[in-house]
Amino acid sequence: MSNPKIVGFAGSSSRPSRTRNLVEAIAQAAARRTAASVSIYDLTEIHPSLGSTLDPRTAPPDLEQLIAEITAADVLVVGSPVYKGTYTGLFKHLFDLIEPKALKDKPVVLSATGGSERHALVIDHGLRPLFAFFSADILATGIYATEPDFADYQPASPNLINRINRVADEVSWRLLAGQAETRALEPLAQIA
Repeated sequence: MSNPKIVGFAGSSSRPSRTRNLVEAIAQAAARRTAASVSIYDLTEIHPSLGSTLDPRTAPPDLEQLIAEITAADVLVVGSPVYKGTYTGLFKHLFDLIEPKALKDKPVVLSATGGSERHALVIDHGLRPLFAFFSADILATGIYATEPDFADYQPASPNLINRINRVADEVSWRLLAGQAETRALEPLAQIA
């Protein structure tokens, strides 16, 4: 089996971005445990294409490629800054363009950043329902972080680092379980 692929997507259109750096830190921590490759994307790379696309069949090549990367990933790490209590509109618009069955059973890590702890429930009241619609395999640990959790836009607080490590462990367990299941099914495929 080839090395797994982790794709991260941050619904942030600013640089530097705490959200993008959080998504990347989660993906890299998981990759260190699994020998996975990592690709990270955000809105700055697809902003014009995404905003003008209403139908995925007419998506420009850069957006089409991103959708293909997301749907082909072995693990998806998503994150959004919180605006007015929820994820960004263009973050949601990207996932509106993805076929509903394309993320079925795909392990997904949820993360978000915000200005205060008041928005911490965005993980459970915003992101979790969105990916439950896709029947994704949403990992138990979601990560919400605020500005004091970062230093120079990088995850820094011990609490945040511990949560990143915990979800990275969950990713590795999920990937190992998936590989074991694939190996168990190989003899059955040979019989058929």
